[in-house]
Amino acid sequence: MNKPTVVGYLDSLYAHPGDAVIVRVSVFDPAGRYTADLVRLICGETGPKGPGIKEERIEVGLAKEYAGGEQPTPIGSYVIVEKMPQLGAVEMSLRVWPTLPGKGQQALVSLGPLRLFIDQSGAVALAANGESISTGRPLRARAWHRVKARYDPATGAARLSSAPLPGFHGDAKTEAKGGLPVVKPKGPLLMAAAPKPGGGTTDHFYGKLEAPVLRSGKLKARWDFSRAIDTAKIEDVSAAKLHGRTVNAPKRAVTAAKWDGSTHDWRRNPAHYAAIHFHGDDLSDAGWKPSLNFKLPKNLKSGFYAVKLQASGPAFYVGFIVSPRPGAKRAKLAVLASTVTYLAYANYRRRMTPGPFELAMGALPTVDMTDIVLADHPEFGNSTYDVHRDGFGVAHATIRRPLFNMRPGGRFWNFSMDLCLIDWLDNQGIEYDVVTDHELHEQGTGLLKSYKAVMTGSHPEYHSLEMLQALEAFVSSGGRLMYMGGNGFYWRVTFPRAHPGMIELRRSEDGTRAWAEMPGQYYHSTGEYGGLWRRIGRPPNALVGIGFIAQGFDASTYYRRTAASRDPRATFLFAGIDEEIIGDFGAWGDGASGLEIDAYDAHLGSPPHALVVASSENHSNAFMLVNEEMLNNSHGVDGTLNARVKADIVFFETPGGGAVFSTGSIAYAASLAHNGYDNNIARLTRNVVERFLDPAPFKPPAS
Repeated sequence: MNKPTVVGYLDSLYAHPGDAVIVRVSVFDPAGRYTADLVRLICGETGPKGPGIKEERIEVGLAKEYAGGEQPTPIGSYVIVEKMPQLGAVEMSLRVWPTLPGKGQQALVSLGPLRLFIDQSGAVALAANGESISTGRPLRARAWHRVKARYDPATGAARLSSAPLPGFHGDAKTEAKGGLPVVKPKGPLLMAAAPKPGGGTTDHFYGKLEAPVLRSGKLKARWDFSRAIDTAKIEDVSAAKLHGRTVNAPKRAVTAAKWDGSTHDWRRNPAHYAAIHFHGDDLSDAGWKPSLNFKLPKNLKSGFYAVKLQASGPAFYVGFIVSPRPGAKRAKLAVLASTVTYLAYANYRRRMTPGPFELAMGALPTVDMTDIVLADHPEFGNSTYDVHRDGFGVAHATIRRPLFNMRPGGRFWNFSMDLCLIDWLDNQGIEYDVVTDHELHEQGTGLLKSYKAVMTGSHPEYHSLEMLQALEAFVSSGGRLMYMGGNGFYWRVTFPRAHPGMIELRRSEDGTRAWAEMPGQYYHSTGEYGGLWRRIGRPPNALVGIGFIAQGFDASTYYRRTAASRDPRATFLFAGIDEEIIGDFGAWGDGASGLEIDAYDAHLGSPPHALVVASSENHSNAFMLVNEEMLNNSHGVDGTLNARVKADIVFFETPGGGAVFSTGSIAYAASLAHNGYDNNIARLTRNVVERFLDPAPFKPPAS
């Protein structure tokens, strides 16, 4: 099969009608030719039991052939100090915490032709014009060392040493000295990378650096990484003021050599967080040049869209959302596109790695040729479900690169699954707007104030504090919220101001997670405490009545109505539905309850007056209680043995005249189109939408 030979990205995940849109394109096809078009996405990949992919072409003057070429992506984080004075003899020192010593040459400090680095064996070395001397003794991984070097450009005399810091047991101090070629140290100064001939950087360092000092004559520059942690700035606290900046967002607010566990909030004792963690696979901005520029029609329907690029292979979709312009007339219903969650999952590489993924999923991964392009191009960065080459979790994700999941096809997850909701709404003739997580974070309650009801996507997993507060305010003021998925409102994310288009995530303490944050690093660079919203004191149960309980990926199952479904308060929900079993069908796993599921729990804040109107049953042994539900390991935690492994459909009213309806399953949306959209899941959802758009206020029960 052919692979896509053209990819692209936008600088934002949303736009408004009438906006100018810039597309950045890279072409791998040797012919360098490609076509482009704008399409509205209506239905994503729905398998043999679904209605199939649906898209609608939009005329914006794009449909023609273009010339292009491959654009380089400068991956890898480092520090650069661009304005350097003339240098004579130099002395360099810094603290080094390597994570991959012996795994390739890695630069520590570069001054033009003079480089302090870790050599192939893992030992500290100093090179001039390619000739080097080395201590010959590898550094210990994940331990702090003091590294020093001296070089005289008049004679080429050089000396260097490395020694473990107190408390980090290892080999004693090692030294080396000798003669190197005579070169002139010069700027720009780089830390954690070396300049590459012809431009760019190479030999990126994996690990932490701290307290770099450079002496040359009267100059004594001293960079303090504990300052301006929430920025991209690197401050020189000496009189020289040789300030620098980070490139590609290395991880800050990380523990340094002095950290002893006495504090966990970097703001309380910045000296314990005076380090930066660098990776050769960090990426904050691909930095491609603009390729296409077009304007969206002023009357364009709000929805899911993509710029469809195609060269010699299959098309590549550059997905984005078109939301209403500020001040424009609004529908009564808003679909809240989970753009933050899409971004957290974007470019998920580890799912294509044989081994643990299959065991966790209980199935082989679904991979298509677009995924193969991602595997072929590591420079497009990782997802927050991946780990860096040194085994540490990826805490950042940026929109400024090709995103391989914001498209139809591929697999039932997030973006593609959410198109099942769009397809159903279109089929039902229900008017709606699509708005985004990013807008919710930026605008807060103002984004939702015009809507009677808000419908989430199938998996709204990642939220900032501002997003949660806006949804809580919407519900408490009489808004109606339809939570149409599972494992929602789970992880906290933040938006580092220094890196537009980026989110930060720290998987701390607990939770079902792809990796665990290091102790002492649970606070984000923004100063906010990371981890599960449940562990921060805001479990999703308090907002939507249910919270994450189990996951399984082998098959889906059905819901059975409960006695509470006969409560007069729930009459409207089941109008026209006589069956006891609902959702025993679907395009994913043959059922409406599957993938990741949520359940009612009063201890976690589920309202006592909430009605659990249906619960799933007969989940397989691939469905197990999530980590945060267990204080210790035990038998009987899977779906065949544990009655708590179930998805609950919940309804409750709020004091402000509003209400909440929650489905508790990611797979729910994939059942809407069954039997030509004529089924009990579709009917139930239609009943909810109609009542939630009715202005008549809901009234909570008296007791």
